[in-house]
Amino acid sequence: MTIRVIVADDQEITRTGLVMILDAQPGIEVVGEAGDGLSAVELARRLRPDVCLFDIRMPGMDGIAATRALAGPDVAAPMAVVVITTFDLDEYVYAALRAGAKGFLLKDAGAAMLAQAVHAAAEGDALISPHVTGRLLKAFAESGPRDAPAQPIDPLTGREEQVLAAVAGGRTNSEIATELYITLSTVKTHVASLMTKLGARNRVEIAMWAHQTGRKYDRGAVPGTGPAGA
Repeated sequence: MTIRVIVADDQEITRTGLVMILDAQPGIEVVGEAGDGLSAVELARRLRPDVCLFDIRMPGMDGIAATRALAGPDVAAPMAVVVITTFDLDEYVYAALRAGAKGFLLKDAGAAMLAQAVHAAAEGDALISPHVTGRLLKAFAESGPRDAPAQPIDPLTGREEQVLAAVAGGRTNSEIATELYITLSTVKTHVASLMTKLGARNRVEIAMWAHQTGRKYDRGAVPGTGPAGA
């Protein structure tokens, strides 16, 4: 299935470059472009693309407001939005995630990661630049001691603990499915269950909960992986 994407960036040369990169990727087709946030929202509502790729700084309506309009908590049928920016500022990351973004990338991330973020968003997954995620978790860890987070009323299952470990280690849903020998839809079910049980709004908050409760995982350490169970 071809992933239909719209791209919004107020700088024409940047927008053209993003379109060229995405159109060169197998399974991705850019179906529309916009030079400002308001036009991007109108275009997205008309075309209903699989993924919207928005710059943060745009005239009229910025990328955060455009993301909120299409993917915010009050939107009945939210779309998948990936925010991309030149500005490596934490307040942009927080604002984008709160607005409902499925991904956050810097413009120097490269073609491969850009394509991966689009595929992840189309699958209902979220990809945040590893540099950004690492910095957020580092800042979270260095901000000093805090009260222990509330434990879920319904305890995590063994498989949910494995998925939690993988999310905290920065894996995508596809990577988790491969490593745990389960289907992609099963991974999505477990991630959704984790978000509900932990009161998390996105994968970064799931990872923060894992770190806050003393679960320190890296990309090579997911406990109890194997084909048994679902």
